[in-house]
Amino acid sequence: MFTLIPSHFFDPATAHQALAEVADLKEEDVVEYIDLPQYDAVLVFTQGEDSVVVDGTPEIYKLLTQLPDCPEYNKILCSLCDKRLHLAIAQGKNLMLANSFPVQDFTTAEYYIFLSLKSLQLNPEISTICWRTPLDAEDEMSLYRYFKAVVTL
Repeated sequence: MFTLIPSHFFDPATAHQALAEVADLKEEDVVEYIDLPQYDAVLVFTQGEDSVVVDGTPEIYKLLTQLPDCPEYNKILCSLCDKRLHLAIAQGKNLMLANSFPVQDFTTAEYYIFLSLKSLQLNPEISTICWRTPLDAEDEMSLYRYFKAVVTL
């Protein structure tokens, strides 16, 4: 579970309360945070059951720090870990979306990707989608039907 808070609104003393306002937290959950100066935001997270955290770093943090490596103006970066789609979208240097969705299969992941793009009014046909985690050949070919290019970073 995570949320992004603009840096000028973030107070470390209220990090637990801020995350509890957008996620189902238990009182004993340990809340941590990482500064994201490139987005003028702070990532507030916990290592609960809905989180993918490896070596103390949330998967969404890895996406957000790697998002500038996407080659296009419309930056779309995804990963699939532990039956969760992690998705970050930016236009230039402006972060538009950072979210995580539970998925049972790749078709469900595609649904969330296209729903997110539609809500941001981005056209997949002129966009490159980037992946932080490897895709199998079938899933990659499925994406090529909709996107200009599919890249693994």
